[in-house]
Amino acid sequence: MPVHVVLDGASSGAQVPAQLMRIPISRISATTDCCDKYVKGKVVHKGPLVALGDEEFVLKTVIQEEDSHQSSSSEHTSINMVLFGSAAKEFSEAVNQEDVVVVAGFTVGNSPTAQKDNLHPCNLNLSGDHACLYVLRFLLRASQSPAAKTKRSSSPVPEGAKSAKVSKYMYAPLSDLKRGAVVNVYGVVVFFKQPFKTRGTDFCSSLKITDQSNQRVGCTIFCEKLEDHPKIFQMGDIIRMHRVKIQSFGGSVNLVNTFGFSVVTFDGRPGGAVVPRTSSKTFNFDQEDRRAVESLRIWAADQDFLPAVTKIPLSAVQPKAYFDLTCQLLFKAPIDTTCTLLKVWDGTKCPHPLLDVLVEPSTIEGPPSLSKERLDMAVNVLVYDNHAEVARNLKPGAYLRIYNIHANTNPTSNKVPATSERSSGQADPLVFVLHGGTSYGRGVRILPDDSPDMQELQRVVESFPQDTMTDSELNDCMMEVWSTPPESPEAFQEQFVTERTCSHALKQLTLAEVKQSGPDQTFHVRAQLRSYRPQRLHQSLKLHCTKCKSIKEVPDDVFLSGVFSEASRTQGPISEPWLQSGTVNLPGRRPQSPCRALTVLLATELIGMGKTKEIVFLSGSTLGEACHLAEAYQFVIPVTSSQGGVSLLDLSAPFLFQGRKRIYGCKRCSHVVMKEPDGDGVERLDEKMIAEAMGVVPLQYGLLMQFELHDGTETLEALLWRDAESFFHVSPEDAATSQEAQNRIRRTVDALCPGGSGVAEQPWMDLCLSSYLVEKDGHDHVCYQICHSSATQAQH
Repeated sequence: MPVHVVLDGASSGAQVPAQLMRIPISRISATTDCCDKYVKGKVVHKGPLVALGDEEFVLKTVIQEEDSHQSSSSEHTSINMVLFGSAAKEFSEAVNQEDVVVVAGFTVGNSPTAQKDNLHPCNLNLSGDHACLYVLRFLLRASQSPAAKTKRSSSPVPEGAKSAKVSKYMYAPLSDLKRGAVVNVYGVVVFFKQPFKTRGTDFCSSLKITDQSNQRVGCTIFCEKLEDHPKIFQMGDIIRMHRVKIQSFGGSVNLVNTFGFSVVTFDGRPGGAVVPRTSSKTFNFDQEDRRAVESLRIWAADQDFLPAVTKIPLSAVQPKAYFDLTCQLLFKAPIDTTCTLLKVWDGTKCPHPLLDVLVEPSTIEGPPSLSKERLDMAVNVLVYDNHAEVARNLKPGAYLRIYNIHANTNPTSNKVPATSERSSGQADPLVFVLHGGTSYGRGVRILPDDSPDMQELQRVVESFPQDTMTDSELNDCMMEVWSTPPESPEAFQEQFVTERTCSHALKQLTLAEVKQSGPDQTFHVRAQLRSYRPQRLHQSLKLHCTKCKSIKEVPDDVFLSGVFSEASRTQGPISEPWLQSGTVNLPGRRPQSPCRALTVLLATELIGMGKTKEIVFLSGSTLGEACHLAEAYQFVIPVTSSQGGVSLLDLSAPFLFQGRKRIYGCKRCSHVVMKEPDGDGVERLDEKMIAEAMGVVPLQYGLLMQFELHDGTETLEALLWRDAESFFHVSPEDAATSQEAQNRIRRTVDALCPGGSGVAEQPWMDLCLSSYLVEKDGHDHVCYQICHSSATQAQH
């Protein structure tokens, strides 16, 4: 039996073999001789048991060096372990998370997820009869008994919290962090961004913390569920994180979550109750934790690192100001897919005129009646882009904190038309806007019941009368105060029609007739758009190789930042004869010189030709620095050192920046050879010449969407790929860099598939389809593609 439970070092019939020698996780490599070695660690993550067939199982877990939170010198102290067959099944039944295990009889393989999970680059694999795993369980001593613990601690702990049973958590000062270690930390939040959706499946939180050592450390947290992210409501809150890994990013220390990660936050104001905020059902919390929070509160209160208070009431708002608003949500209504309107109040009256807006009464969600006094004090907040989705899930009556809201006096800049005329000399009306993105901490959070701000606001709003209005009074009032804008003046009237651009003389068929036909045919159809994928339209932008026909996702900035950071860490001297160091200016920044790891290299031949600074080779830079340089120089090529010379970064990153355009290369088809691009005999270099000189096969941008069509006879799924550019009248290259191009695509699909409308309201589309054969799972499938079709705005 491969799994044994060992009690206090001795078991009933099983004991860890004395001839085995322990090897630290950090010293494991793909060439390690494992025959007489064992690994000891704590189970910090236990995955589910997956059945592959009859008695065939697999299970993935993560173990961590027991003492890794006390030592900051070791790198890669956590490692993935994959168990197969009976070992997986017995592990699932016998081992719990937080158990200490001894692993022997394993083999070592490369970890395919190392770049994503930031763990050891190798896996431990256990299968067959030679694999052994010992679970170390220690009997509780008298001093560790539940009765003794109760006697020692007379102060109550919060509901859901539990005291540490055996081992004591150790917390590392932020000034003692060393790259690669997994640690537990406390800190005061000095900056934070609300969680935002990445291009993958996760949400990402970004924050910066400090402690009594006065060291500031950035933190990046990825979790699939919003509720697993830190519950931070204002700068100065206290945060406690367990099992975060130390990385170096852009020359600075950064903490990232790893397996077993947990987080608890506290209000940072001195004197208040120490109430943990967490989504975990159980967590460790005792008197020492309470003292740690109080100590950080007192210390932070005497510091001057926290910014001036940006939280102000509506009665103190000034035009054009950015501020944080604590308020109660009265009503909400969707404007379109990118904007949601919130009607909020905070018990005070805004002294400035407010913009009137109009919405469809049927779209308003809120209570059936409210006092006229409350509605007169309420204001409109337009919530855009990534925040609109969050706003749609809010419930009327909720108490909110809206961060970095803008008291806008120029509604046309947000495509918000005023619906009431303004007399000469009258002040511009205000409309409150939460812009898209996460800059400056923008976002919306629901305040918890124990929040002092929420309790204070609740006392204020409950002091107002609760009298109701008649239905007719409510309708009149709603038409008056919900006077609202769409995002563009004609958003509700804008219509698109589709037409076929081919010269085929074909009879129009129903979708049912099309599905009864074979492959390699062309059809004319008339159908409606029931749905489309992806719903997040930025995901429709792809990279494809015209040579090998491969298609890949466009990397997001979080991934690219990691590629640039890794290249900076391995940067060495460069002595390529056709390159020389130089100095360039970043737009809006001080001149950059070859300081720290950043080296600017210019092609000497081009300098001699009078084309100085047309090409900049950039070494040791961050992604942001490369983007800034691309604003001022025609071509920016990020490189790294390679045996004294230069080489391109991994082709997962752009090999060339040209203005806002990022140009990628195909890993499969490229054969990189670094040499100076030949500028002889040409008036101006272009990206094609640079790619050829470097042996790179450039990837092309493309738009890929799947439309679900229906016409009453059948439903059919069709790809829009080859002719997507002519369909939207937008090139994929423009869609990658231009907001205007992106807006056109969104307006088109919103018009062709209006959300919430019935079948009768959906426009009919005249389309040309082609059918083709695809082999999948050993079977042939007929698929369809939209071709020779164009969507244009209807003429009124």
